[in-house]
Amino acid sequence: MGVRIGIRELRDKLASYMESTVPIEVTRHGQTVGFYIPVPKRPGQAEREALLEAGHRMQAELARLGLTEEELVADFKRWRKARRAK
Repeated sequence: MGVRIGIRELRDKLASYMESTVPIEVTRHGQTVGFYIPVPKRPGQAEREALLEAGHRMQAELARLGLTEEELVADFKRWRKARRAK
């Protein structure tokens, strides 16, 4: 990955990170909660390969953690719902 930042920093500097060309690992309390993988406006072959590699890494990380995509999405939805309830 390119950069590892906390969720608060991402929120505070979202506009600048959205212009970034470097993948970002987002953490909350030191734990990875997601990735921001920018997609170039006109991706060339190298960018496409990098995007595919990021997808493979994500799949490998899910396998390492013993999670399915559905579980990850459900966890995220629960987290988001709890956050809104605060």
